[in-house]
Amino acid sequence: MMHLPRSKRSAVAGFTLIEALIAATLMGMVLIAMGAITAQWLPSWNRGFMRVQRSELFAVALNRLASDLAASEFVTPNRESKLPIFEGTASAVTLVRSAVGPNTEGGLEVVRMAEATDRQGIALLRMRAPFAPFGLGEVSADQLSFTDPVVLLRAPFRVSFSYSSGDGSWSDTWRNAGQLPSVVRFLVRDSTTGRTLAISSAAIVHVELPADCVGGASQACGSQSSPAAGGAASPTANNPASPAASDAASPAGGPVDFPTNNSTASRDAARGFSR
Repeated sequence: MMHLPRSKRSAVAGFTLIEALIAATLMGMVLIAMGAITAQWLPSWNRGFMRVQRSELFAVALNRLASDLAASEFVTPNRESKLPIFEGTASAVTLVRSAVGPNTEGGLEVVRMAEATDRQGIALLRMRAPFAPFGLGEVSADQLSFTDPVVLLRAPFRVSFSYSSGDGSWSDTWRNAGQLPSVVRFLVRDSTTGRTLAISSAAIVHVELPADCVGGASQACGSQSSPAAGGAASPTANNPASPAASDAASPAGGPVDFPTNNSTASRDAARGFSR
């Protein structure tokens, strides 16, 4: 029987059993090390991703709240009513603004931002309904059928609203007032810890009085009351520092500014909150 030379036999030979075991051991050690590293950074990556996603959701929700509140318009439900459509509580706001969003027609819409409960818990929803003049008699936004619910925030985060007429005082409700609030503050808090988040903010309403109040054309403008002040006179009444009072006292034919909430009191109230 012929035997191949040793040099030729080693050229065609494979791994030995010891070499295969060493290679498998090294591969297992590498895989274990990679798994340990992945197990350490993957949860941190997930937490960071969730924080970024939550920050983006907060930004979208707060921008939507501020835009809707700032765009509130003084619109009465019918020709007989002198009070605007604006109902504010600590957990819900109903207002009228220009229609905005995809697939919307021009005109006005009634927007309601309120808390509701679904399978996932409590959520702050934004709903809307097209505006149409109400019938005569008792008027309430509850008569409307709101559609297109959009979730702005979910539990454990809750939003509470408060309202100010620009005099520095705040109230949890704003109803049956002759004017819109000057500033609306919304506080975001974590219901699990009760801590108010730093992302809380306030929105300044652009127009708070009807157009008839320009230049003091309406006698009712000086007697409107603010629910936030506990029935006290409106901040634009009997206040020489307010734009409406200065316009009423200016000579006939002088320049007239449209009444907005850009008074010193409103700006001070907003700045005081931001500090």
